[in-house]
Amino acid sequence: MNDIRRTILWVIFGFSMVLLWDQWQVHNGHKATFFPTPAQPVKVATDAASAVPQAAGVPTPVLPQGTAAAVPAVETRAATKELVQIETDVAKLSFDTEGGTLVRVELLKHEDEQKPGNHIVLLDDSKDRIYTAQTGLISSVPGIALPTHKSVMTVRPGARKLKDGDNELSITFESAAQGGVKLIKTYTVKRGAYDMAVKHDIVNTSSQDVVPQLYYQLVRDGNKPAGESSFYSTFTGPAIYTEAKKYQKVEFADIKKKKVDVEKQSTTGYIAMVQHYFASAWILPEGVNRDISIDAVDIGSTMPDCCYRVTMISPLEAIKPGQTKSIAATLYAGPQEEKKLEALYPGLELVKDYGWLTILAKPLFWLLDQLFKILGNWGWSIVALVVLLKAGFYWLNAHAYQSMAKMKAINPKIMEMRERLKDNPQQMQTEMMKIYREEKVNPMGGCVPIALQIPVFIALYWVLLSTVEIRNAPWVGWIHDLSAPDPFFILPLFMTLTTLLQTALNPAPPDPMQAKMMWIMPLAFSVMFFFFPAGLVLYWITNNVLSIAQQWLINVRMGVPPQFNLPKF
Repeated sequence: MNDIRRTILWVIFGFSMVLLWDQWQVHNGHKATFFPTPAQPVKVATDAASAVPQAAGVPTPVLPQGTAAAVPAVETRAATKELVQIETDVAKLSFDTEGGTLVRVELLKHEDEQKPGNHIVLLDDSKDRIYTAQTGLISSVPGIALPTHKSVMTVRPGARKLKDGDNELSITFESAAQGGVKLIKTYTVKRGAYDMAVKHDIVNTSSQDVVPQLYYQLVRDGNKPAGESSFYSTFTGPAIYTEAKKYQKVEFADIKKKKVDVEKQSTTGYIAMVQHYFASAWILPEGVNRDISIDAVDIGSTMPDCCYRVTMISPLEAIKPGQTKSIAATLYAGPQEEKKLEALYPGLELVKDYGWLTILAKPLFWLLDQLFKILGNWGWSIVALVVLLKAGFYWLNAHAYQSMAKMKAINPKIMEMRERLKDNPQQMQTEMMKIYREEKVNPMGGCVPIALQIPVFIALYWVLLSTVEIRNAPWVGWIHDLSAPDPFFILPLFMTLTTLLQTALNPAPPDPMQAKMMWIMPLAFSVMFFFFPAGLVLYWITNNVLSIAQQWLINVRMGVPPQFNLPKF
Protein backbone atom coordinates (compact mmCIF):
# COMPACT_ATOMS: atom_id res chain seq x y z
CA MET A 1 0.00 0.00 0.00
CA ASN A 2 2.94 2.27 0.64
CA ASP A 3 4.01 1.77 -2.98
CA ILE A 4 0.50 2.61 -4.10
CA ARG A 5 0.58 5.80 -2.05
CA ARG A 6 3.91 6.81 -3.57
CA THR A 7 2.71 6.00 -7.04
CA ILE A 8 -0.44 8.07 -6.58
CA LEU A 9 1.64 10.98 -5.27
CA TRP A 10 3.84 10.83 -8.37
CA VAL A 11 0.76 10.56 -10.60
CA ILE A 12 -0.74 13.66 -8.94
CA PHE A 13 2.57 15.49 -9.29
CA GLY A 14 3.01 14.41 -12.90
CA PHE A 15 -0.57 15.23 -13.84
CA SER A 16 -0.23 18.64 -12.21
CA MET A 17 2.89 19.31 -14.25
CA VAL A 18 1.09 18.21 -17.42
CA LEU A 19 -1.83 20.53 -16.67
CA LEU A 20 0.55 23.36 -15.83
CA TRP A 21 2.46 22.84 -19.08
CA ASP A 22 -0.75 22.73 -21.14
CA GLN A 23 -2.09 25.90 -19.53
CA TRP A 24 1.32 27.54 -19.97
CA GLN A 25 1.12 26.75 -23.69
CA VAL A 26 -2.43 28.11 -23.95
CA HIS A 27 -1.45 31.17 -21.86
CA ASN A 28 1.16 32.02 -24.48
CA GLY A 29 -1.10 31.50 -27.45
CA HIS A 30 0.03 27.97 -28.38
CA LYS A 31 -2.18 24.94 -28.68
CA ALA A 32 -2.34 22.67 -25.65
CA THR A 33 0.04 19.73 -26.06
CA PHE A 34 -1.87 17.06 -24.14
CA PHE A 35 -5.46 18.30 -23.91
CA PRO A 36 -6.06 20.48 -26.99
CA THR A 37 -9.42 22.16 -27.42
CA PRO A 38 -11.37 21.30 -30.57
CA ALA A 39 -10.23 23.33 -33.53
CA GLN A 40 -12.52 26.22 -34.39
CA PRO A 41 -13.51 26.57 -38.03
CA VAL A 42 -11.73 29.36 -39.82
CA LYS A 43 -14.25 31.77 -41.26
CA VAL A 44 -13.55 32.98 -44.78
CA ALA A 45 -14.11 36.70 -45.27
CA THR A 46 -16.96 37.51 -47.61
CA ASP A 47 -17.23 41.29 -47.27
CA ALA A 48 -16.47 43.76 -50.00
CA ALA A 49 -13.04 44.56 -48.65
CA SER A 50 -11.82 41.00 -48.89
CA ALA A 51 -11.99 41.12 -52.67
CA VAL A 52 -9.67 44.11 -52.87
CA PRO A 53 -5.91 43.40 -53.02
CA GLN A 54 -4.07 44.35 -49.83
CA ALA A 55 -2.06 47.53 -50.15
CA ALA A 56 1.15 47.81 -48.19
CA GLY A 57 0.86 49.64 -44.90
CA VAL A 58 -2.75 50.79 -45.33
CA PRO A 59 -5.95 49.43 -43.79
CA THR A 60 -8.28 46.90 -45.31
CA PRO A 61 -11.61 47.92 -43.80
CA VAL A 62 -14.20 45.54 -42.42
CA LEU A 63 -17.42 47.21 -43.50
CA PRO A 64 -21.11 46.70 -42.83
CA GLN A 65 -23.03 44.62 -45.36
CA GLY A 66 -23.67 46.46 -48.60
CA THR A 67 -20.94 49.09 -48.39
CA ALA A 68 -17.83 49.30 -50.51
CA ALA A 69 -14.36 50.32 -49.48
CA ALA A 70 -11.83 52.29 -51.43
CA VAL A 71 -8.53 51.00 -50.14
CA PRO A 72 -6.02 53.85 -50.11
CA ALA A 73 -3.26 53.53 -52.67
CA VAL A 74 0.30 52.88 -51.57
CA GLU A 75 2.05 56.16 -50.99
CA THR A 76 5.76 56.86 -51.04
CA ARG A 77 7.06 57.73 -47.59
CA ALA A 78 7.23 61.50 -47.44
CA ALA A 79 10.67 63.01 -47.78
CA THR A 80 9.57 66.06 -45.80
CA LYS A 81 8.36 64.10 -42.78
CA GLU A 82 9.72 64.97 -39.38
CA LEU A 83 9.55 63.63 -35.85
CA VAL A 84 8.04 65.78 -33.12
CA GLN A 85 8.80 64.86 -29.51
CA ILE A 86 6.88 65.76 -26.38
CA GLU A 87 7.87 64.85 -22.84
CA THR A 88 5.96 64.28 -19.62
CA ASP A 89 7.19 63.20 -16.20
CA VAL A 90 6.78 59.50 -17.15
CA ALA A 91 7.34 59.28 -20.91
CA LYS A 92 8.95 60.73 -24.02
CA LEU A 93 6.63 60.46 -27.02
CA SER A 94 7.69 60.82 -30.64
CA PHE A 95 5.14 61.55 -33.38
CA ASP A 96 5.67 61.32 -37.13
CA THR A 97 4.16 64.16 -39.17
CA GLU A 98 3.37 61.47 -41.71
CA GLY A 99 -0.10 60.67 -40.45
CA GLY A 100 0.44 62.19 -37.02
CA THR A 101 1.37 58.66 -35.94
CA LEU A 102 2.79 57.80 -32.52
CA VAL A 103 6.03 56.02 -33.44
CA ARG A 104 8.05 55.95 -30.22
CA VAL A 105 7.30 55.73 -26.50
CA GLU A 106 10.18 55.85 -24.04
CA LEU A 107 9.13 54.99 -20.48
CA LEU A 108 11.15 57.18 -18.11
CA LYS A 109 10.30 55.19 -14.96
CA HIS A 110 11.43 51.82 -16.35
CA GLU A 111 15.04 50.89 -17.03
CA ASP A 112 15.98 48.65 -19.95
CA GLU A 113 17.62 45.57 -18.42
CA GLN A 114 19.35 44.81 -21.73
CA LYS A 115 20.81 48.32 -21.94
CA PRO A 116 21.71 49.51 -18.42
CA GLY A 117 21.36 53.26 -18.06
CA ASN A 118 18.69 53.45 -20.77
CA HIS A 119 14.94 53.45 -20.50
CA ILE A 120 12.52 50.90 -21.92
CA VAL A 121 11.31 51.87 -25.40
CA LEU A 122 7.86 50.37 -25.93
CA LEU A 123 6.66 51.73 -29.28
CA ASP A 124 9.41 52.21 -31.87
CA ASP A 125 9.89 52.69 -35.60
CA SER A 126 13.50 51.85 -36.41
CA LYS A 127 15.55 49.39 -38.40
CA ASP A 128 15.39 46.91 -35.51
CA ARG A 129 11.77 47.25 -34.41
CA ILE A 130 8.40 48.32 -35.75
CA TYR A 131 5.62 49.05 -33.29
CA THR A 132 3.35 52.05 -33.93
CA ALA A 133 -0.15 53.36 -33.15
CA GLN A 134 -1.94 54.58 -36.28
CA THR A 135 -5.27 56.18 -37.18
CA GLY A 136 -6.87 57.48 -40.35
CA LEU A 137 -10.02 57.70 -42.45
CA ILE A 138 -11.62 55.40 -45.02
CA SER A 139 -14.26 56.56 -47.47
CA SER A 140 -17.47 54.60 -47.91
CA VAL A 141 -17.48 55.68 -51.55
CA PRO A 142 -15.20 53.66 -53.86
CA GLY A 143 -12.41 55.63 -55.52
CA ILE A 144 -12.28 58.47 -52.99
CA ALA A 145 -9.14 58.68 -50.86
CA LEU A 146 -9.30 60.38 -47.48
CA PRO A 147 -6.49 61.32 -45.05
CA THR A 148 -4.84 58.18 -43.65
CA HIS A 149 -1.83 57.44 -41.46
CA LYS A 150 0.26 57.92 -44.63
CA SER A 151 -0.91 61.50 -45.26
CA VAL A 152 1.56 64.29 -44.49
CA MET A 153 0.33 66.56 -41.71
CA THR A 154 1.44 69.84 -40.22
CA VAL A 155 1.95 70.20 -36.49
CA ARG A 156 0.56 73.24 -34.74
CA PRO A 157 2.87 75.32 -32.52
CA GLY A 158 2.77 74.68 -28.80
CA ALA A 159 4.66 73.48 -25.73
CA ARG A 160 6.65 70.29 -26.13
CA LYS A 161 7.43 69.52 -22.47
CA LEU A 162 5.12 69.29 -19.49
CA LYS A 163 6.10 72.16 -17.22
CA ASP A 164 6.15 72.12 -13.44
CA GLY A 165 2.70 72.97 -12.20
CA ASP A 166 0.98 71.90 -15.44
CA ASN A 167 -1.11 68.74 -15.41
CA GLU A 168 -1.57 68.19 -19.13
CA LEU A 169 -0.04 68.94 -22.51
CA SER A 170 -1.53 68.76 -26.03
CA ILE A 171 -0.11 68.38 -29.51
CA THR A 172 -2.20 68.78 -32.69
CA PHE A 173 -1.64 67.54 -36.26
CA GLU A 174 -3.66 68.75 -39.24
CA SER A 175 -3.87 67.24 -42.71
CA ALA A 176 -4.55 69.00 -45.98
CA ALA A 177 -8.04 68.49 -47.41
CA GLN A 178 -8.20 65.19 -49.26
CA GLY A 179 -11.36 63.82 -50.84
CA GLY A 180 -13.17 66.82 -49.45
CA VAL A 181 -12.18 66.00 -45.87
CA LYS A 182 -9.62 67.44 -43.49
CA LEU A 183 -8.44 65.39 -40.48
CA ILE A 184 -7.21 67.05 -37.28
CA LYS A 185 -5.66 64.87 -34.53
CA THR A 186 -5.09 66.15 -31.01
CA TYR A 187 -3.20 64.09 -28.42
CA THR A 188 -3.52 65.21 -24.79
CA VAL A 189 -1.15 63.69 -22.24
CA LYS A 190 -1.44 63.99 -18.46
CA ARG A 191 1.01 64.16 -15.59
CA GLY A 192 1.82 60.74 -14.12
CA ALA A 193 -0.30 58.90 -16.70
CA TYR A 194 0.47 56.56 -19.58
CA ASP A 195 -2.94 57.02 -21.20
CA MET A 196 -3.67 59.93 -23.50
CA ALA A 197 -6.87 61.40 -24.86
CA VAL A 198 -6.94 61.36 -28.67
CA LYS A 199 -9.50 63.57 -30.42
CA HIS A 200 -10.17 63.34 -34.15
CA ASP A 201 -11.87 66.34 -35.72
CA ILE A 202 -13.20 65.43 -39.17
CA VAL A 203 -13.96 68.54 -41.21
CA ASN A 204 -16.12 68.32 -44.32
CA THR A 205 -14.61 70.88 -46.73
CA SER A 206 -16.66 69.66 -49.71
CA SER A 207 -20.08 70.73 -50.99
CA GLN A 208 -21.79 67.41 -50.27
CA ASP A 209 -22.30 64.99 -47.40
CA VAL A 210 -19.42 62.66 -46.57
CA VAL A 211 -19.70 59.37 -44.69
CA PRO A 212 -16.16 58.43 -43.59
CA GLN A 213 -15.02 55.69 -41.28
CA LEU A 214 -12.32 56.18 -38.67
CA TYR A 215 -9.81 53.39 -38.08
CA TYR A 216 -7.50 52.80 -35.13
CA GLN A 217 -4.74 50.21 -35.29
CA LEU A 218 -1.63 48.92 -33.58
CA VAL A 219 1.05 47.54 -35.88
CA ARG A 220 4.17 45.71 -34.76
CA ASP A 221 6.69 43.12 -35.87
CA GLY A 222 6.38 39.54 -34.70
CA ASN A 223 9.57 39.40 -32.63
CA LYS A 224 9.62 38.74 -28.90
CA PRO A 225 10.99 41.54 -26.69
CA ALA A 226 14.76 41.39 -26.23
CA GLY A 227 15.95 39.44 -23.20
CA GLU A 228 13.03 37.00 -22.96
CA SER A 229 14.04 33.94 -20.93
CA SER A 230 14.09 30.53 -22.62
CA PHE A 231 13.13 28.88 -19.30
CA TYR A 232 9.72 30.50 -19.06
CA SER A 233 7.49 32.05 -21.67
CA THR A 234 5.14 35.03 -21.70
CA PHE A 235 2.64 36.08 -24.34
CA THR A 236 3.50 38.62 -27.03
CA GLY A 237 0.87 39.58 -29.56
CA PRO A 238 -2.49 41.25 -30.23
CA ALA A 239 -5.53 40.95 -27.99
CA ILE A 240 -9.07 42.27 -27.97
CA TYR A 241 -11.73 42.70 -25.32
CA THR A 242 -15.47 42.82 -25.91
CA GLU A 243 -18.39 42.47 -23.54
CA ALA A 244 -19.59 39.38 -25.40
CA LYS A 245 -16.42 37.28 -25.42
CA LYS A 246 -14.28 39.12 -22.88
CA TYR A 247 -10.50 38.86 -23.29
CA GLN A 248 -9.15 37.13 -26.40
CA LYS A 249 -5.52 36.95 -27.45
CA VAL A 250 -4.06 35.65 -30.69
CA GLU A 251 -0.64 34.15 -31.34
CA PHE A 252 1.37 35.61 -34.23
CA ALA A 253 1.70 32.11 -35.74
CA ASP A 254 -2.09 31.76 -35.88
CA ILE A 255 -2.39 35.13 -37.62
CA LYS A 256 0.14 34.00 -40.21
CA LYS A 257 -1.90 30.81 -40.76
CA LYS A 258 -5.11 32.90 -40.90
CA LYS A 259 -6.51 30.99 -37.94
CA VAL A 260 -8.03 34.01 -36.24
CA ASP A 261 -11.43 33.62 -34.64
CA VAL A 262 -12.28 36.66 -32.52
CA GLU A 263 -15.30 38.87 -32.01
CA LYS A 264 -15.57 40.96 -35.18
CA GLN A 265 -18.17 43.55 -34.19
CA SER A 266 -18.90 45.20 -30.88
CA THR A 267 -19.98 48.41 -29.18
CA THR A 268 -17.64 47.93 -26.23
CA GLY A 269 -14.05 47.05 -25.42
CA TYR A 270 -10.59 47.72 -26.77
CA ILE A 271 -7.81 46.40 -28.98
CA ALA A 272 -4.29 45.88 -27.61
CA MET A 273 -0.75 44.73 -28.25
CA VAL A 274 0.64 42.82 -25.30
CA GLN A 275 4.12 41.79 -24.19
CA HIS A 276 5.73 40.88 -20.88
CA TYR A 277 5.08 43.69 -18.36
CA PHE A 278 3.89 46.25 -20.96
CA ALA A 279 0.98 46.87 -23.32
CA SER A 280 -0.62 49.38 -25.67
CA ALA A 281 -4.33 49.73 -26.33
CA TRP A 282 -6.91 51.76 -28.24
CA ILE A 283 -10.10 52.32 -26.22
CA LEU A 284 -13.31 53.76 -27.66
CA PRO A 285 -16.27 55.10 -25.66
CA GLU A 286 -19.06 52.67 -24.79
CA GLY A 287 -21.81 52.41 -27.39
CA VAL A 288 -19.62 53.33 -30.37
CA ASN A 289 -19.88 50.73 -33.13
CA ARG A 290 -16.62 49.15 -34.13
CA ASP A 291 -15.52 46.45 -36.56
CA ILE A 292 -12.50 44.47 -35.39
CA SER A 293 -9.85 42.58 -37.35
CA ILE A 294 -6.45 41.02 -36.74
CA ASP A 295 -4.19 40.23 -39.67
CA ALA A 296 -0.68 40.16 -41.08
CA VAL A 297 0.34 43.12 -43.23
CA ASP A 298 3.27 43.80 -45.55
CA ILE A 299 4.59 47.30 -44.95
CA GLY A 300 7.63 46.87 -47.14
CA SER A 301 10.04 46.30 -44.27
CA THR A 302 13.22 44.26 -44.68
CA MET A 303 12.75 42.99 -41.11
CA PRO A 304 11.88 39.28 -40.90
CA ASP A 305 8.39 38.47 -39.62
CA CYS A 306 6.92 41.93 -40.17
CA CYS A 307 4.22 42.88 -39.48
CA TYR A 308 0.98 42.20 -37.61
CA ARG A 309 -1.85 44.54 -36.72
CA VAL A 310 -5.04 44.70 -34.77
CA THR A 311 -7.59 47.20 -36.08
CA MET A 312 -10.88 48.82 -35.06
CA ILE A 313 -12.95 50.65 -37.65
CA SER A 314 -15.75 52.93 -36.48
CA PRO A 315 -18.44 53.86 -39.05
CA LEU A 316 -19.52 57.50 -38.68
CA GLU A 317 -22.74 59.27 -39.44
CA ALA A 318 -22.94 61.57 -42.45
CA ILE A 319 -21.15 64.90 -42.03
CA LYS A 320 -22.79 67.81 -43.82
CA PRO A 321 -20.80 70.38 -45.83
CA GLY A 322 -18.86 72.79 -43.63
CA GLN A 323 -19.52 70.78 -40.48
CA THR A 324 -17.05 69.06 -38.16
CA LYS A 325 -17.47 65.72 -36.42
CA SER A 326 -15.38 65.15 -33.25
CA ILE A 327 -14.57 61.60 -32.10
CA ALA A 328 -12.89 60.87 -28.74
CA ALA A 329 -10.69 57.87 -27.98
CA THR A 330 -8.02 56.83 -25.49
CA LEU A 331 -4.59 55.47 -26.31
CA TYR A 332 -2.61 53.64 -23.63
CA ALA A 333 1.08 52.79 -23.91
CA GLY A 334 2.82 51.77 -20.73
CA PRO A 335 3.33 49.21 -17.97
CA GLN A 336 0.72 46.66 -16.92
CA GLU A 337 -0.04 48.27 -13.58
CA GLU A 338 -3.18 46.37 -12.67
CA LYS A 339 -5.02 48.91 -10.52
CA LYS A 340 -4.40 51.79 -12.96
CA LEU A 341 -5.49 49.71 -15.94
CA GLU A 342 -8.69 48.64 -14.21
CA ALA A 343 -9.46 52.24 -13.27
CA LEU A 344 -8.90 53.37 -16.86
CA TYR A 345 -11.25 50.78 -18.35
CA PRO A 346 -12.83 47.72 -16.67
CA GLY A 347 -11.27 44.69 -18.34
CA LEU A 348 -8.11 46.48 -19.46
CA GLU A 349 -6.26 44.93 -16.50
CA LEU A 350 -6.65 41.56 -18.25
CA VAL A 351 -3.70 42.41 -20.52
CA LYS A 352 -1.80 41.38 -17.39
CA ASP A 353 -2.70 37.82 -18.21
CA TYR A 354 -2.88 35.26 -15.39
CA GLY A 355 -4.42 32.66 -17.69
CA TRP A 356 -6.78 30.03 -16.34
CA LEU A 357 -6.19 30.93 -12.68
CA THR A 358 -7.20 34.60 -12.88
CA ILE A 359 -9.93 34.03 -10.29
CA LEU A 360 -7.24 33.10 -7.74
CA ALA A 361 -4.44 35.33 -9.02
CA LYS A 362 -6.32 38.66 -8.77
CA PRO A 363 -7.01 38.40 -5.00
CA LEU A 364 -3.44 37.21 -4.46
CA PHE A 365 -2.10 40.29 -6.20
CA TRP A 366 -4.45 42.47 -4.18
CA LEU A 367 -3.09 40.95 -0.96
CA LEU A 368 0.51 41.33 -2.18
CA ASP A 369 -0.16 44.99 -2.98
CA GLN A 370 -1.68 45.61 0.47
CA LEU A 371 1.40 44.07 2.09
CA PHE A 372 3.64 46.32 0.00
CA LYS A 373 1.75 49.37 1.26
CA ILE A 374 2.65 48.28 4.80
CA LEU A 375 6.20 46.99 4.28
CA GLY A 376 7.37 49.23 1.43
CA ASN A 377 9.51 46.46 -0.11
CA TRP A 378 8.31 43.98 -2.71
CA GLY A 379 10.76 41.28 -1.57
CA TRP A 380 9.54 41.33 2.03
CA SER A 381 5.97 41.56 0.74
CA ILE A 382 6.51 38.28 -1.15
CA VAL A 383 7.87 36.66 2.03
CA ALA A 384 4.92 37.97 4.06
CA LEU A 385 2.41 36.75 1.48
CA VAL A 386 3.81 33.21 1.56
CA VAL A 387 3.75 33.29 5.38
CA LEU A 388 0.06 34.26 5.29
CA LEU A 389 -0.72 31.52 2.76
CA LYS A 390 1.09 28.92 4.84
CA ALA A 391 -0.81 30.11 7.90
CA GLY A 392 -4.07 29.83 5.99
CA PHE A 393 -3.22 26.30 4.92
CA TYR A 394 -1.71 25.36 8.30
CA TRP A 395 -4.31 22.76 9.25
CA LEU A 396 -4.34 21.19 5.80
CA ASN A 397 -0.56 20.94 5.87
CA ALA A 398 -0.62 19.69 9.46
CA HIS A 399 -2.92 16.86 8.42
CA ALA A 400 -0.59 15.96 5.56
CA TYR A 401 2.57 16.10 7.70
CA GLN A 402 0.94 14.08 10.50
CA SER A 403 0.13 11.40 7.94
CA MET A 404 3.73 11.52 6.71
CA ALA A 405 5.04 11.30 10.27
CA LYS A 406 2.92 8.21 10.95
CA MET A 407 4.13 6.67 7.72
CA LYS A 408 7.70 7.45 8.69
CA ALA A 409 7.20 5.86 12.13
CA ILE A 410 5.94 2.56 10.71
CA ASN A 411 8.29 2.59 7.75
CA PRO A 412 10.83 0.17 9.41
CA LYS A 413 8.02 -2.32 10.02
CA ILE A 414 6.87 -1.99 6.40
CA MET A 415 10.40 -2.44 5.08
CA GLU A 416 10.95 -5.57 7.22
CA MET A 417 7.65 -7.06 6.05
CA ARG A 418 8.42 -6.31 2.39
CA GLU A 419 11.79 -8.03 2.67
CA ARG A 420 10.25 -11.03 4.43
CA LEU A 421 7.42 -11.44 1.92
CA LYS A 422 9.14 -10.24 -1.24
CA ASP A 423 8.38 -13.55 -2.96
CA ASN A 424 4.69 -13.44 -2.07
CA PRO A 425 3.21 -10.13 -3.38
CA GLN A 426 -0.39 -11.05 -2.53
CA GLN A 427 0.38 -11.79 1.12
CA MET A 428 2.58 -8.67 1.21
CA GLN A 429 -0.39 -6.46 0.30
CA THR A 430 -2.59 -8.22 2.87
CA GLU A 431 -0.01 -7.72 5.62
CA MET A 432 0.50 -4.10 4.61
CA MET A 433 -3.22 -3.34 4.88
CA LYS A 434 -3.25 -5.04 8.28
CA ILE A 435 -0.40 -2.82 9.53
CA TYR A 436 -2.21 0.30 8.29
CA ARG A 437 -5.40 -0.74 10.13
CA GLU A 438 -3.57 -1.56 13.34
CA GLU A 439 -1.55 1.67 13.30
CA LYS A 440 -4.56 3.73 12.13
CA VAL A 441 -2.59 5.14 9.19
CA ASN A 442 -4.20 6.42 6.00
CA PRO A 443 -1.63 6.13 3.19
CA MET A 444 -3.55 8.75 1.21
CA GLY A 445 -3.73 11.19 4.12
CA GLY A 446 -0.85 13.31 2.88
CA CYS A 447 -1.95 13.58 -0.76
CA VAL A 448 -5.25 15.45 -0.85
CA PRO A 449 -4.26 18.41 1.42
CA ILE A 450 -1.19 19.09 -0.72
CA ALA A 451 -3.09 18.66 -4.00
CA LEU A 452 -5.69 21.23 -2.89
CA GLN A 453 -2.99 23.88 -2.54
CA ILE A 454 -1.41 23.40 -5.96
CA PRO A 455 -3.71 25.85 -7.85
CA VAL A 456 -3.07 28.59 -5.27
CA PHE A 457 0.69 28.35 -5.59
CA ILE A 458 0.52 28.13 -9.40
CA ALA A 459 -1.61 31.29 -9.36
CA LEU A 460 0.97 33.00 -7.14
CA TYR A 461 3.66 31.95 -9.61
CA TRP A 462 1.81 33.80 -12.40
CA VAL A 463 1.28 36.83 -10.17
CA LEU A 464 5.00 37.14 -9.48
CA LEU A 465 5.92 36.47 -13.11
CA SER A 466 3.48 39.08 -14.46
CA THR A 467 3.72 41.90 -11.92
CA VAL A 468 5.57 44.85 -13.45
CA GLU A 469 5.80 46.54 -10.04
CA ILE A 470 8.57 44.11 -9.00
CA ARG A 471 10.52 44.96 -12.15
CA ASN A 472 13.73 46.77 -11.10
CA ALA A 473 12.53 46.51 -7.48
CA PRO A 474 15.32 45.72 -4.98
CA TRP A 475 15.08 43.37 -2.01
CA VAL A 476 18.25 43.23 0.10
CA GLY A 477 21.98 43.37 -0.56
CA TRP A 478 22.87 41.97 -3.93
CA ILE A 479 19.26 41.60 -5.17
CA HIS A 480 18.67 44.86 -7.04
CA ASP A 481 15.91 43.57 -9.33
CA LEU A 482 13.37 40.96 -8.24
CA SER A 483 12.31 40.37 -11.86
CA ALA A 484 15.84 39.36 -12.93
CA PRO A 485 17.79 36.19 -12.03
CA ASP A 486 20.04 36.32 -8.97
CA PRO A 487 23.39 37.53 -10.43
CA PHE A 488 25.39 35.38 -8.00
CA PHE A 489 22.98 32.38 -7.88
CA ILE A 490 22.86 32.56 -4.08
CA LEU A 491 19.07 32.27 -3.87
CA PRO A 492 18.84 29.33 -6.33
CA LEU A 493 21.58 27.47 -4.43
CA PHE A 494 19.79 28.03 -1.13
CA MET A 495 16.53 26.93 -2.71
CA THR A 496 18.18 23.73 -3.94
CA LEU A 497 19.47 23.01 -0.42
CA THR A 498 16.04 23.57 1.14
CA THR A 499 14.43 21.34 -1.50
CA LEU A 500 16.91 18.54 -0.78
CA LEU A 501 16.43 18.94 2.97
CA GLN A 502 12.68 18.69 2.55
CA THR A 503 13.13 15.54 0.45
CA ALA A 504 15.43 14.04 3.12
CA LEU A 505 12.80 14.60 5.82
CA ASN A 506 10.14 12.66 3.90
CA PRO A 507 9.76 8.89 4.34
CA ALA A 508 11.93 6.98 1.91
CA PRO A 509 9.94 4.97 -0.67
CA PRO A 510 10.49 1.22 -0.32
CA ASP A 511 11.05 0.85 -4.04
CA PRO A 512 14.69 1.75 -4.97
CA MET A 513 13.69 3.33 -8.30
CA GLN A 514 11.10 5.51 -6.60
CA ALA A 515 13.68 6.48 -3.98
CA LYS A 516 16.05 7.65 -6.72
CA MET A 517 13.29 9.60 -8.47
CA MET A 518 12.47 11.33 -5.18
CA TRP A 519 15.94 12.90 -5.37
CA ILE A 520 16.35 13.37 -9.12
CA MET A 521 13.10 15.30 -9.60
CA PRO A 522 13.84 18.05 -7.03
CA LEU A 523 17.35 18.47 -8.40
CA ALA A 524 16.10 18.80 -11.98
CA PHE A 525 13.40 21.21 -10.84
CA SER A 526 15.94 23.31 -8.93
CA VAL A 527 18.20 23.73 -11.98
CA MET A 528 15.41 25.64 -13.76
CA PHE A 529 15.24 28.14 -10.91
CA PHE A 530 18.83 29.27 -11.51
CA PHE A 531 17.41 31.22 -14.47
CA PHE A 532 14.11 32.31 -12.94
CA PRO A 533 13.45 35.82 -11.56
CA ALA A 534 14.76 36.30 -8.03
CA GLY A 535 11.24 37.12 -6.78
CA LEU A 536 9.98 33.69 -7.86
CA VAL A 537 12.95 31.95 -6.23
CA LEU A 538 12.40 33.94 -3.03
CA TYR A 539 8.77 32.83 -2.94
CA TRP A 540 9.78 29.17 -3.35
CA ILE A 541 12.51 29.38 -0.70
CA THR A 542 10.08 30.89 1.81
CA ASN A 543 7.57 28.15 1.08
CA ASN A 544 10.26 25.46 1.51
CA VAL A 545 11.59 26.85 4.78
CA LEU A 546 8.11 27.14 6.31
CA SER A 547 7.20 23.64 5.13
CA ILE A 548 10.38 22.19 6.66
CA ALA A 549 9.74 24.00 9.95
CA GLN A 550 6.15 22.77 10.16
CA GLN A 551 7.09 19.22 9.20
CA TRP A 552 9.91 19.14 11.77
CA LEU A 553 7.64 20.50 14.51
CA ILE A 554 4.92 17.94 13.82
CA ASN A 555 7.45 15.09 13.78
CA VAL A 556 8.78 16.19 17.18
CA ARG A 557 5.26 16.50 18.65
CA MET A 558 4.39 13.01 17.43
CA GLY A 559 7.58 11.53 18.87
CA VAL A 560 9.13 10.75 15.51
CA PRO A 561 12.87 11.46 15.84
CA PRO A 562 14.48 13.59 13.10
CA GLN A 563 15.79 11.25 10.45
CA PHE A 564 17.35 12.08 7.12
CA ASN A 565 16.74 9.66 4.28
CA LEU A 566 19.84 10.12 2.16
CA PRO A 567 19.92 9.02 -1.48
CA LYS A 568 21.33 5.66 -2.47
CA PHE A 569 22.51 5.59 -6.06
